[in-house]
Amino acid sequence: MGQIMARKNILITGASSGLGKGMAILFAKQGCNLALCARRMERLEELKQELEGINPDIQVFIRSLDVNDHDEVFKVFDAFKADMGQLDRVIVNAGMGKGASIGTGYFKANKQTAETNFIAAIAQAEAAMQIFRDQNSGHLVTISSISAVRGFRRALTVYAATKAALTCLTEGIRIDVMGTPIKVSCIHPGFIRSEINEKVKKVPFIVDTETGCKAMVKAINKEKANAFVPGWPWAILHWILRIVPASSLKGMS
Repeated sequence: MGQIMARKNILITGASSGLGKGMAILFAKQGCNLALCARRMERLEELKQELEGINPDIQVFIRSLDVNDHDEVFKVFDAFKADMGQLDRVIVNAGMGKGASIGTGYFKANKQTAETNFIAAIAQAEAAMQIFRDQNSGHLVTISSISAVRGFRRALTVYAATKAALTCLTEGIRIDVMGTPIKVSCIHPGFIRSEINEKVKKVPFIVDTETGCKAMVKAINKEKANAFVPGWPWAILHWILRIVPASSLKGMS
């Protein structure tokens, strides 16, 4: 529990639903203060009430944020820092999964996913790391995906590419601050049921949101460089995914 309590003040983007909300609930149960942001303020207000009901001893701060408004990312992160005095962990979680096969007329949707999942993630990482460098402490966490390990077809084509880029970005940041008090982790969730994929029917090894979020929070608290969650089957399966023939991936997406 020592490491968990050391990261007392946690900021989560994309916190109004899905994995962000699920992680917020679990961190509240662990006694962490939370800084939560997302586009939908009414959902954040509901979540704040829920979290304070779960644990009346924590502080919960909420702010509206569209991560594609890059100037606002810096303002909101700095405001949360002012609220809490110190940010101990920032979880770059905001993302989306719009899109379709390249060349089928969905460039705008593919572009939106690319900008939200990668360009906006750079802004979030930049804002977080400025704070951490100033504090000389902190834990940056990015939420990538199992899809980062290979190319995928159809709706996952651009999504997987953005997650591969995010994984690579995270490693570069980690190397940059290696040997300092600043820690950097990349979490690669397998298939976890959430709003982003609620309409997808057939998904291998999918788990419910709570199960997935428990695995994610456990991995985040360990602060390892990379984690593939839930451990079964993804700790093993991600290695297999890297080497199977591309023809074998055709039925997976």
